[in-house]
Amino acid sequence: MELTKYIEKFKKIETPFYFYDIDLLRQTLREAQLHSQMIANSTIHLAMKANCNETILSYTKKAGFGIDAVSGGEISRAIQSGFTGSQIAFAGVGKTDKEILIGLDNDILCFNVESVPEIEIINTLAKACGKTAHIAIRVNPNIDAHTHKNITTGLNENKFGIALEDLIPTIRKIQNLSNVDYYGLHFHIGSQILDMECYKQLSLKINNIQHALEGEQIQTSSINIGGGLGVDYEHPQEHPIADFYTYFRIFKEYLQLRPHQTFHCELGRALTAQYGALITRVTFVKKTRNKQFAIVDAGFFFFFLFSLYQAHHKAINLTSDKPCEKYDLVGPICESTDIFGEDIILPQTQRGDIIAILSAGAYGHVMASQYNCRPLIREITSEQL
Repeated sequence: MELTKYIEKFKKIETPFYFYDIDLLRQTLREAQLHSQMIANSTIHLAMKANCNETILSYTKKAGFGIDAVSGGEISRAIQSGFTGSQIAFAGVGKTDKEILIGLDNDILCFNVESVPEIEIINTLAKACGKTAHIAIRVNPNIDAHTHKNITTGLNENKFGIALEDLIPTIRKIQNLSNVDYYGLHFHIGSQILDMECYKQLSLKINNIQHALEGEQIQTSSINIGGGLGVDYEHPQEHPIADFYTYFRIFKEYLQLRPHQTFHCELGRALTAQYGALITRVTFVKKTRNKQFAIVDAGFFFFFLFSLYQAHHKAINLTSDKPCEKYDLVGPICESTDIFGEDIILPQTQRGDIIAILSAGAYGHVMASQYNCRPLIREITSEQL
């Protein structure tokens, strides 16, 4: 993402704000769509939990993508943005009755379910509505995604999904209920996955599951392999687009889809992270005996990932070309977790300089709060400048 051409415009805008480069957004969507075509009957779903900006949703819809929603609010936002119910898969371990009804009212593609009680409630609510709900069972494949422990979701110790040994009994349960039908299998093993071997192992595990189901005369219409594809946080300017080619090639090579099956994936940060940046302004530079702090006007409540996962995001000073020095980049909040980077190298920085924190298009604005009674941070796209 090239930000230098926007410097003069950034100087005139009150900080902090999130900035989205629409040219890179369109390029990212094109790349993802192109490489997904190596798998027949495939659909990419944008995981709205990563970014639900209206402009981004508009371009995503135009590209022919679907939606992965994890709340009733996300379903409603997707519908308001022009998506149809048939383009929306609804996931989540704790769906409320109200949220299930929103899904039923909008005739969504499927509910990705995670327990037998959830299936029973969906059946009861669907019966009251005179509808039949499509059920995809989220399976816990017990695969280590080799990522941060807080974003690993496919191990037996995690709260997600139905265990392999319970899969066939759960399908039989669905088949015996009047207002749900068995639609497919759903998987998600974690986020920020860069080790593609994990996806090979997932494919082989799915193949074994499919063979076992067919031995029980159970036909599966849809395979959803989730998302989790990572991005390069260390060198975002050199690698502004995720490795979609290898991601889809792995499934093309190892996943044994049947001719009648549809293939779905749910990508979040891979579709949104790299064209977003958090733009913030230096308020003070503070020097102590051991440290030099660049204090900016964006706090961790606007961008939680460093404090949650110790995530690394490259920061650049857009308004200084002086010799480099070492800084801790911190916010104004009275908490030690209010930090964006330790001992990072920046051009000599002073009050008023504009700092861009890169790869901030995923899990940025969607998680922002109004802590300390600060107004919610704005989002600005390159088309608005």
